[in-house]
Formats: sequence, C-alpha cells, structure tokens
Amino acid sequence: MRSEKKICIVGPSKRFISGISYYTIRLANAMSESYDVSVICFRQLLPTFLFPGKGHVGKDISTLDFRSDIEVFDGMDYNNPFTWFKAYRFFKRQHPDVVILQWWTSSVAHMHLLLKLFSSLGKDTKVVIEFHEVVDPFEEAILPIRLYSKLMGKSLRKDLDAYITHSRSDQQLVAERYDIDMEKIHVIPHGLYDQYGEPVESRDAKESLSIEEEFVILSFGLIRKYKGIPYLIEAFEELPEEIAQKSRLLIVGEVWEDRKELLEQIEKSPYSEKITLVDEYVPDDMIPTYFSAADVLVLPYLRASQSGIAHIGMSFGKPVVVSEVGGLKESMADYKGTFFVRPQNVDDIREQILRQFGTTDKYDPPVRTWDKIVEVFQKSILKD
Repeated sequence: MRSEKKICIVGPSKRFISGISYYTIRLANAMSESYDVSVICFRQLLPTFLFPGKGHVGKDISTLDFRSDIEVFDGMDYNNPFTWFKAYRFFKRQHPDVVILQWWTSSVAHMHLLLKLFSSLGKDTKVVIEFHEVVDPFEEAILPIRLYSKLMGKSLRKDLDAYITHSRSDQQLVAERYDIDMEKIHVIPHGLYDQYGEPVESRDAKESLSIEEEFVILSFGLIRKYKGIPYLIEAFEELPEEIAQKSRLLIVGEVWEDRKELLEQIEKSPYSEKITLVDEYVPDDMIPTYFSAADVLVLPYLRASQSGIAHIGMSFGKPVVVSEVGGLKESMADYKGTFFVRPQNVDDIREQILRQFGTTDKYDPPVRTWDKIVEVFQKSILKD
C-alpha cells in the first residue's frame, strides 16, 4: 500500500552527471513505489570552466531518468537567486514530510542551506543529510573552499533530524569529525548500479574495443589521486613477461588530476604498448562493453567512502581487486568476487591480478536491490 508521506530528494542533475546523479535517480525511482516523491536537482554546481570534467557537462550520455510520476525541479543554480526562488515555490507546492539532501561536495553547501531554511518555514518537515563523502582532500587543500566548507557545512549540519552514511566506518568518521551523536547517524547500504542491461559475450566486447589480448585488466572511473592508478601500473609492470604479453591494462575514465604525470608513467612503462588510456566520461551505452571485456576490475584506492564503480562491477559478476579501505571493507565483504589488497601495496595488487589470470569465474551479486534499500530507509528514517 502506497504511503501518503511525501519525500523530497535533493541531488545533482544529469547536466553535471556523476555517480551521485545516478544514485539520486535510482533512490527516487525506488521510493516512488511506496511514497509520493519529488526531486530538486542542482543544475549548475560551479563555474563550468572550473569543473575538471567540463568536457562532458550538458552532454546527453545517460539513458537513466526519473519515473514519469515523480515531480522534478531541474534548475537550481549555485549563482542564480531567481532559481532559488523557483525552487522555493516548488518546495512550497510539494510540502514534503521528509527532505533527503545528498552530500558529496561542499561547492553546493549554500544551496543545501537554503533548502534547510525552506524546510523550516511552515510545515514541520524532517531534514536528513546523506553523506556520500565525508571530506574531499582536494577541496580541503584550497583555502577559500576550505573556509567556505567549514562555515556553510557547520550551519547545515546543525540540528538536523537525522544523518545517513553507507558504512559504519563513515558513521564513525562523521560522528568524530562533525561532533554528531552516533545514534542520529543511520547506516544504509548503497544499492547496486545494475541499470546497464545484460552483459555481452566477452569475445565480442573485446573485439568491439579492438583488444586482441586474452586477459583484460580494467580500471574504471574518474582518475584522481586517491584512486591509486600509479600503483596499478607498477603492478602491471611487475607481471611475468609471458603473462603481461597476453594482457591489456585498460584505464578508462576522465583524468581529473595529475594528467601529465599519468601520461609520462604510461609512456615510460616497459609495457606501454599494452596499456590503453581512455580519457573520457563513458556514456551509459558503453558500460556493458567495457565491463564484459574485463576479466578483472582493479580499484587500488588510497581511501574511499564508497565506490559506484565497484557496484557496477558486482552487478556484472566480475572479480574485483580492491583496496581494503574505509567503507569498501564493509560494502564489498559480502561479495564472493572481492579480493582485498593493502592500499599502495604493489605486490598485493600484482598477486591478486595473477590469481585471476586464466580464470573465467563469474560471481552472484549481493542482494542489494533498491527496494531492499528503501526498506532500510523505512525502518530508520521514514518511520513515523
């Protein structure tokens, strides 16, 4: 039976598409099965020229969208008070009982703060913040952003009704860093990104990518310092030559940081002809091809709260070599295809890659469907 409770979810639009955009859509669609759901999207997050992924801003590269019965205001901009007023009118018309703010970057903190203010006007609305990231070291390193984040974030987090993290390690971090009562922080798992359709035959996928090697090692997702790609390249270089010659290291994702250093490392590698860098944000229709071509997915993160890429890998049943850090220790623990490595440990990465060479194992994804995620929300956040 559908509840009369009204939920408003706030997150980034598809214009500045990211894993949080996908999360917002999947959560809203799943919740709309049981609740009256509306969505407010942040359309312009910051000046586009400052965005590392400015090349894909505004491009129609995702087929995923909100259900037709969800009311969506897709137009709140960081620098346009007129859009804030329109968001207020939308919010007032919806009269939500619960607002769920998606937090992943401090650049939109003032818009979150405005929506918190809207929630305090009139109806007694419950306000919840869902942490996808506790702190971004890149933002912390820039003084104006760090000061802005500290000021706005403190005001935003004060006196909220509840907080959400996706792991107990992040629950602990949020409690300690922001001095929040642990009892108000709820741990809700991240749903699988299984919206990309069925896999294709591995042989056909490799052929379509012009890959002749029999063993494909895939690194996927935005390339930033904390993703640990240099350690993966070093591990690849230390494979036995007879295996390296049969392998292709496929690094796919927009390079956001240290592009020059990455290109130089690949160029100087003794196996440079076996390394392919695809520096772009991959459209949805290519996801099945890349993941079907992969024999192993390697995510050598130096830190992580969660990984949407890992959830794609699990949905395709791929073996995932991943650093045992942060929330990944919890979110990957129940997946039999997980092979943990110590962060920054080249020997561990190499050994786990070698372990996958010549295998054709496919693993069952964990039971983390979005309807199950909504059930956890119901028991913790949405209960009366």
